[in-house]
Amino acid sequence: MYKILLLQRIYTLADDQTEFQINDRMYFMRFLGLAPGETVQYAKTIGNFRNELANTGVIEALFTLFTRELEMRGMVTHKGTIVDAAFVTAPMQRNTCEKNKRVRSGEILADWSENKRRQKDSDARRTKKDDEMHFGYKDHVKADADSKGITDYAVTGANVHDTRVFTGFLDDTDTTVYAYSV
Repeated sequence: MYKILLLQRIYTLADDQTEFQINDRMYFMRFLGLAPGETVQYAKTIGNFRNELANTGVIEALFTLFTRELEMRGMVTHKGTIVDAAFVTAPMQRNTCEKNKRVRSGEILADWSENKRRQKDSDARRTKKDDEMHFGYKDHVKADADSKGITDYAVTGANVHDTRVFTGFLDDTDTTVYAYSV
């Protein structure tokens, strides 16, 4: 299952696409040690496994160990570092301004049923960039310039400026940094 998560990260695949690619690509099957026709994990199982790792706090440690292994093998060289961020859109919330303030402060609204609360995303934020409104999150990444492998990442609300995260990404191994700015 961990190898499946590696494939997802390397090829930037969603769970459904991962299931399809494992069934479709022989090199995916070989990497996973599967024979043609062997049963493949369902997309929902992949998502549940990743969520379980995240909930127990293990996924961060595995990511760090994997990155260290790539560094030891010379695949991550630290000759240059690329930092970038991308917006991830969340479903727009249809709340009043007053309700939004209360939700952001952490208040549980009594007039919302349990099912309605599950549908509301209280961590997503809105921001404006280049006259465009964005609601959701921002994926921040630090990548090795040679291998293009991601060596660190963070997810924040869309309103968090890139520089607040990128300065935390940089350390003594980063001699040259490439960042996009408008």
